[in-house]
Amino acid sequence: MNVARKKKKFNVRDSFKLQRGVGGSNEHCCVPLCSASSRYNSSLSFHCFPKNTSLRVQWLNKIKRTGFSVTKHTKVCSRHFEDHEIVCTAKGRRVLAASAVPSLFEWNNFENNETRTSGWKRRPRPSSPEPGSDAEEDLEHCDPPVPMVVDRDCKASPTVCVDREQYENMLREIEASRQQLQTYHLHSSFGLQRFASSPEDIRFYTRFPSYNHLMAFWNLIEAATTQMKLLPIDELFLFLTYVSTGCTQRELGHRFNIHQATVRQIIVTWANFLYSLLGSVCIWLSPAAVKVKLPSEFDGIYSDTHVILDCTELRCQTPSSLLLQSEVFSTYKSHCTFKAVVGMSPHGALIFVSALFEGSMSDREVFRRSGITSLLTPDMAVMVDKGFLVDDLVPGRVHHPAFLSKRTQMPEVDVPKMQSIVRLRVHVERIMRRVKENKLFDTIIPLSISGSINQIFTVACLLSNYQNGPLFKK
Repeated sequence: MNVARKKKKFNVRDSFKLQRGVGGSNEHCCVPLCSASSRYNSSLSFHCFPKNTSLRVQWLNKIKRTGFSVTKHTKVCSRHFEDHEIVCTAKGRRVLAASAVPSLFEWNNFENNETRTSGWKRRPRPSSPEPGSDAEEDLEHCDPPVPMVVDRDCKASPTVCVDREQYENMLREIEASRQQLQTYHLHSSFGLQRFASSPEDIRFYTRFPSYNHLMAFWNLIEAATTQMKLLPIDELFLFLTYVSTGCTQRELGHRFNIHQATVRQIIVTWANFLYSLLGSVCIWLSPAAVKVKLPSEFDGIYSDTHVILDCTELRCQTPSSLLLQSEVFSTYKSHCTFKAVVGMSPHGALIFVSALFEGSMSDREVFRRSGITSLLTPDMAVMVDKGFLVDDLVPGRVHHPAFLSKRTQMPEVDVPKMQSIVRLRVHVERIMRRVKENKLFDTIIPLSISGSINQIFTVACLLSNYQNGPLFKK
């Protein structure tokens, strides 16, 4: 005789036994037959007994623990309350309604037939089969029902149907908002990408003619650095901005949103890096290379010119020490200065730059200490200003304007020669004007950067070969 299998009663308590530990707190439910713990289920909330005496008595009667001693640590979990009795605050805390009373327990199969209204409609159960009917045979072969865990803390919400068109519109709005946010962040931050589309701004901040020109230079010298506050390309942009605009380090710190000490470190680091990198490239040209690119303006008596030299001075802050003042004071500028020799090839490329020396030195002494004499050969002529008395220091010819000496008027035969030399030497002054377009060198250099000014000046001179086109076009 086939015997119908009994329907297994669903025990909610059993469904929580094997839950994984999710928190460090250790709160337990005091309701009999309930083993809920905050240590193993963070989705449950635990609530203290009410202070109201009559309401507390109702709680004790409902959980069948009359006379139970209640403390501040005695809690009842949210499984024993109706959904509408639990309210979520603005801060995300789950609290009970003022008149909430636990009513769902294991002994009533977590149902409150008197007051509970479910959001799920139950289908009517079929009538019990009569003994001896065929239903008993069918029931014997049916699998036992599988219990389903229902999280009573989650409220059932009505299904929201969104058509595909509305969904795609929402995606487009989100993408547009994301792009607007990126644009706002790009424009609110001070960096290279902010000015990438403006050649005028790129020229102002970096002295490079365009963003593509600057990026071509970056591809040549890109440094492998560790992750810093700024991207490496923005660190280079900061260094170029410092040299080009002459901004103070405090102002750059505010613009790039970094500390002033970080600005100083970036400037010194990039000055030393570019000084070593660009300084390792040989810019001194051979006589054959100079001949190939010799402009037509130098044809004739100046065709042997290899380099045009000039001495330039940078004004610096006056030291407090009288000894240092006497060393760096220039009688020509009537100010404390640093002095250097710069050389340009006839076609307009910078091919020599010396270190900076004290402003009290004469041009002749700076020329002698610059080291250029070791590069010159007898077939290399130099063109200098009349203040450069270096004829006995170079192995080859020296082209310079004629001196009046004791004459009151220059002879007519010397006038064309002087005019031609002055006309050709003006190009080396154009080179220096390009360098001194960097506002850092057009102002008084503070002594706080005197330890790095030699590297910064050399880098600025070498960068002029990358930032500008040739002075002569054949």
